[in-house]
Amino acid sequence: MSTSPNLAVLDALDKARTQWYHITAIVIAGMGFFTDAYDLFCISTVSKLLGRLYYYDNQPHNGKLKPGKLPQNVNNFVVGVALIGTLTGQLFFGWLGDVLGRKRVYGVTLILMILCAICSGLSFGSTPKAVMGTLCFFRFWLGFGIGGDYPLSATIMSEYANKKTRGAFIAAVFAMQGVGIIFAGLVSMTLSAIFLSFFPAPPFSSDHIRSTQPEADFLWRIVLMLGAIPALITYYWRMKMPETARYTALIAGNAKQAALDMGKVLEIEIQAEQEKVSQFKSANEYPLLSGEFFRRHGLHLIGTTSTWFLLDIAFYSQNLTQKDIFPVMHLTSKAENVNALKEVLQTSKAMFIVALCGTFPGYWVTVLLIEKMGRYLIQLVGFFMMSALMLIMGIKYEYLKDSNHMLFATLYALTFFFANFGPNSTTFVLPAELFPTRVRSTCHALSAAAGKAGAIVAAFVVQGYTLDEDPKKIKSAIIALAFTNMIGFFCTFLVTETKGKSLEEISGEDGKSAEGRA
Repeated sequence: MSTSPNLAVLDALDKARTQWYHITAIVIAGMGFFTDAYDLFCISTVSKLLGRLYYYDNQPHNGKLKPGKLPQNVNNFVVGVALIGTLTGQLFFGWLGDVLGRKRVYGVTLILMILCAICSGLSFGSTPKAVMGTLCFFRFWLGFGIGGDYPLSATIMSEYANKKTRGAFIAAVFAMQGVGIIFAGLVSMTLSAIFLSFFPAPPFSSDHIRSTQPEADFLWRIVLMLGAIPALITYYWRMKMPETARYTALIAGNAKQAALDMGKVLEIEIQAEQEKVSQFKSANEYPLLSGEFFRRHGLHLIGTTSTWFLLDIAFYSQNLTQKDIFPVMHLTSKAENVNALKEVLQTSKAMFIVALCGTFPGYWVTVLLIEKMGRYLIQLVGFFMMSALMLIMGIKYEYLKDSNHMLFATLYALTFFFANFGPNSTTFVLPAELFPTRVRSTCHALSAAAGKAGAIVAAFVVQGYTLDEDPKKIKSAIIALAFTNMIGFFCTFLVTETKGKSLEEISGEDGKSAEGRA
């Protein structure tokens, strides 16, 4: 590849001081991730309620009546169908972002999220099959919209940022996921407390029928529908963002428009350099499915997809199954000892506490340290610590469960901390930096989709080990996750450090560092 000259518009972006448009971009993209996390994780706070409302069985099991519970296959689909939608949405919108432009596709994903969040709270008919069928249908398309947000938000933020703070900015966008998880717990906790004050009921052990308040059917619908509000607020500002200069110049080939857009944003005059843009564009036109791409970036793509896949098996197993782990930590009561709304209150309160103490800090420690430590080291430390903590929790599960639930809760919270001050943040950042502009959104989408494939494994396989709260099964699952994280540790060696470099230098688009890169 011939050496391509540096472009004034890209130099201006790389060297720009942090200013208001950076903050605006973080908030606009971050609100999308807030919505994504809320929509994906709020289902965990109400899935047990759905079982009580729609699957109560008045026939005794082993001589005892038990509260209604979602059958395993229904539970897996209710929790996991949005992840399947997310995977397909990532692939579709990621590809579309490279074909049509980042901005043009960005609004479509929000509209889909708004409509489907509202429709998730609606249902046709009153039978369990009709309600769950409707819920799963709309949560699939909700996930489809959420999927588009991953590659587009990461790509837009990386292409807007300067090279000194790019990692922190992308990580800050992703950190809004932590805020979304906190709000999923907070909203469910607040609403269930309000409902409970108006509609008190005896525990299931005292009254099998009256313990499930009919009004609770409104609660889960409101919780799911509220996910539309932050997306609705963000839509106008998303539509006002200009297309990224890197897309306009290096893919669309319009140097004048790129210079004009970024000149307004940076409040400086930038030379258009159409001839240089044409040279730059022609020197980097190799497609994704080419020997040139695989020679330069093949190992990077294997590294970003494998690490995200392995991380999400553990991360989503923790998030989706925590409602089954909470009783072990003495954060929730046995289902028989509470009424339906009280169970939602306890589950969402426990989720809120774990997210606030373990999940949330990890994201923001990454934002603070990513430009000092680098992506590579943070990912290695995170995978290693998650593996070590889960191994201890798995091996000592019976002791921790029976004799030291506070230590168990602490170890559990620490795994969340090191997931987020670790690979859950860096697997999002790295694919937005490692690949060329022409395929950046697609490569991020492929990496993110591999992650969601891991999340689907968590929802449909790992979660099955926790539903009946069998200690042996839970112990086996936790130990298996420890080994999964250790494989992720070794797969990290396939990627490279991107700290402090321009996107063109990292990807080899500048022609100076492309050879022998992968």
